[in-house]
Amino acid sequence: MTSTARRMFELLEPICLATYLGDEVNEEYAALGHRTYWDGYFAARAAGLGRVPAAVVDAAFYSFAPGEVARHIPGVWETASPEASFAAQQRGSVAALRRILGRAADAPGIARAADLTLTAATGAPVAGRVMYAGMRTHPVPDEPLARLWHAATILREHRGDGHVAALVGARVGGTEAHVLSALDMGIHPAETFGRIHHLPKRRLAAVMDGMRERGLVDGEGRFTDAGRELKRHVEDLTDELAAAPYAALSAAQLDELITLLEPVSATLTATWSA
Repeated sequence: MTSTARRMFELLEPICLATYLGDEVNEEYAALGHRTYWDGYFAARAAGLGRVPAAVVDAAFYSFAPGEVARHIPGVWETASPEASFAAQQRGSVAALRRILGRAADAPGIARAADLTLTAATGAPVAGRVMYAGMRTHPVPDEPLARLWHAATILREHRGDGHVAALVGARVGGTEAHVLSALDMGIHPAETFGRIHHLPKRRLAAVMDGMRERGLVDGEGRFTDAGRELKRHVEDLTDELAAAPYAALSAAQLDELITLLEPVSATLTATWSA
């Protein structure tokens, strides 16, 4: 099941990326009155948690530097409600998918893929998985492409909760996790990575110093063997913790779902990579 979890992540992630890369999402956020993409992102992604304080969102999201969440939560909900923000995210994401997939967005296989993905997405326990539980509180759309996005996003949050657990267990903070990801992608210096390059230089320097003290990076800020091993351990454990939903599908159903998703994923990946 671990290899299945990794393969399904590879197939479903391009669907979820419509939320982060589709222009239509930004347009929907702006139409609600959100000033920036990040205002809409925090309002929509945290919607399933309710109107909680910034500290709760910060804990659940995990990967943002101190103070980043508080710049948006709870102020964004004065602009639009959590429910309205999530609905805008969904509309924009589905519109982006429809634009890219064209006629394939209405193919019969989309409905079948959506149903199978939803079976997996709702087939795992919610205990200990805050973002997964929150995402499952949202109504399931009737329209097949929207239902596929919805189910894929539920599974993304399930995997994310497990990833956070793996990071906590490895004593890797949010910014440190971004450094490990940057180095894994071949980005050096890691401080130039888009998710952290905007942070204060003093903050980044302190993070890198701490990772050197732990032997995870060398004097030039590159991976050590220990750093590579820690990154591998976190990713392997993330896959292991992401496997449970797929036990809700039979082997034949998994094979069918993979076959249905492969062309969809390939089309989306080509667009996001362009």
